[in-house]
Amino acid sequence: MKTFTSVISIYIRNLNFFFYLFLIISKYIILLCILTILLRKTRLRIIMKLYSVAENGALRKIGKLAFADNAVYLVDDYKNMYLWFGQKASKKKKDLSQKKADALNKKKETTANIQIVHQGKEFGAFLAMMDILKKGLKVKAPIERRTELEIQYEDTKELIDIGLEPDLEGEITIAAHKLAQEKKSYDELCKALAKAQLTIIKSKGKITAAEINKKAKEIHKSSSTYDELCWLIAELNMLLKKQSFEQD
Repeated sequence: MKTFTSVISIYIRNLNFFFYLFLIISKYIILLCILTILLRKTRLRIIMKLYSVAENGALRKIGKLAFADNAVYLVDDYKNMYLWFGQKASKKKKDLSQKKADALNKKKETTANIQIVHQGKEFGAFLAMMDILKKGLKVKAPIERRTELEIQYEDTKELIDIGLEPDLEGEITIAAHKLAQEKKSYDELCKALAKAQLTIIKSKGKITAAEINKKAKEIHKSSSTYDELCWLIAELNMLLKKQSFEQD
């Protein structure tokens, strides 16, 4: 009887040992899976670039994909580039997106494999990362900053190079880039923007130097970037030019 009891006791101890061993192994497997997912997401956030494609072919950097029916997205995953076509996306937008993808690919040190993905027919690696693309790739910064405007001159120039006439935004981009190349001082840009704003506000009224200086100080305090000032000046000058043309 004692022998039987001893055997049962040893069996139970061994069973408990293997049970705890199983729990420990399971715990580490789960942790490993979580780390793998986190590393995958981190890699996507660091390397991957997402763009939406406008009707005129212009690219805009975005943080996540909405997968809208009429949208076209360009996903640059370093070694692979994906063009996602919504079911209702126009042929023009699709064709221009392929030209943009080719242009970006030529600038890479190592050319990527370009894949076209149609809505509802997603496959492979793209299908696997769709949930991540929907949630977004932006890493939350400790201190939130407003998005700074950048003059997208290269995008506009590429559209012109392939024979497309620039739209209003494109014309402003070209004018803003030209102004930025003049290398004016920050104070000079503040005064130029102040003068343009006052011209619109006062219409045909006389603008004094004191008014320009006062307005320029207000603009200076807004902490706008150099590119933002160039863009705003170009935009207002375009508006003033249009108003003058309509009056004539």
